[in-house]
Amino acid sequence: MARLVERLDRALAGLSWEVVFVDDDSPDGTADQVRELAADDWRVRCLRRFGRRGLASACIEGILATSAAFVAVLDADLQHDETLLPAMLQRLRGGDADLVVGSRYAAGGDVRSWAPSRHRLRRTAIVIEKLLGGVTIDDPLSSFFMLHRKTLDAPAPRLSGSGFKILSDILAPAPGPLRIIELPYRLRAREAGRSKLDMRALSDFALLVADKWLGRWLPRRFLLFGAVGSLGLVVHLVTLAILHRGLSEGFTSAQAAATLVAMVSNFTLNNIFTYRDRQLRGGAWWRGLATFVLACATGAIANVAAASALYRSNVSWLLSALGGVAVGDVWNYTITSIFTWRSSRPR
Repeated sequence: MARLVERLDRALAGLSWEVVFVDDDSPDGTADQVRELAADDWRVRCLRRFGRRGLASACIEGILATSAAFVAVLDADLQHDETLLPAMLQRLRGGDADLVVGSRYAAGGDVRSWAPSRHRLRRTAIVIEKLLGGVTIDDPLSSFFMLHRKTLDAPAPRLSGSGFKILSDILAPAPGPLRIIELPYRLRAREAGRSKLDMRALSDFALLVADKWLGRWLPRRFLLFGAVGSLGLVVHLVTLAILHRGLSEGFTSAQAAATLVAMVSNFTLNNIFTYRDRQLRGGAWWRGLATFVLACATGAIANVAAASALYRSNVSWLLSALGGVAVGDVWNYTITSIFTWRSSRPR
């Protein structure tokens, strides 16, 4: 933290500035370090959050916590080139842009500090974002940018705050076309912390892209809940095949075991991905599993009842089956949201 403040002091010499560190109650002593710095430098502030996690939401709250006319977002791990900040500010003050992005992929940018596998993964995500998100800039997943405060005020209530890429979230609900300029920079090697690009982060990104297309009709958490349910069907069929065909177990007992395995799998994946911010641990995990299994068992009854009612009303068997599945999914999502994960303290 101290090194970042020193670099900001040099890069922003002659300018009035402040830096807001957002800490999600991390156990590494971040808040204590920032408070020590703030005791000697009024430009340093710490926004400590309890019960909330996530890079995107941290950036949103940090931006809204300041009254500055121009706001920049950058990581505290010294990967971003703080010497680019004055040039960003100049473009905004000159009226050339509403948003200036520090780009690793624009001409002159560089990501050689990354491993090849991580580079390929990031490039794939950028291609998806460009194709489905409708953005045209070279680095829509950058976490280093500066914008007019008023540019964020309008879409702020509609920002999802989930995931690890705030820029993509800002671009999604923009009420009109933004004037965007990209300035290239060389990404430095990370000096602290670790990358946020894990499987859960990638799922958050995929969900954000899906939300741009379906968010007006379906909650994004429901989309992920449904995706986990689809994977649960695969788990069910594989387990059934192993027990019934491979181990010659009777069909009824194999079907019952496969159903239970699929339920446990669905609960575990939903706990990790869908309800990442309310993740259950320890004894709460077992209680959550019990309520989840009970809700899904009741949902299965609702599924069959709805499908049967539709079929008796001369609806085709396929549409009747799909209708039953939809009723069961909505039931499971609603009930588990209320009884399984609602009471857990967000982590």
